[in-house]
Amino acid sequence: MKNKSFEEKIINRAERVFKGGANKNRLRILDYLNREDNTSVWMISQNLNLDFRNTSQHLQRLEKAGLVNKHHQGQSVYHQITPFGQKLLEFMRNLK
Repeated sequence: MKNKSFEEKIINRAERVFKGGANKNRLRILDYLNREDNTSVWMISQNLNLDFRNTSQHLQRLEKAGLVNKHHQGQSVYHQITPFGQKLLEFMRNLK
């Protein structure tokens, strides 16, 4: 198996990031996590008026893109925006 070139790795990473942010609800979740760090799926879904299952799926996509981290505390799972996620939000805000 051939090693992927550096450029291919960058392209694949960029694709994951753009797919991660290519949904208005995922961007709303990122913005919420930027304001309310370390939050559960339930709190996010309640505060943004989103379905719990959909919120969980959006968070999985955001985590895969490296925009959100999760950690377990007892039986609860909490999410927080990554510095990279903050940079994406900053970039999006500059699109106005």
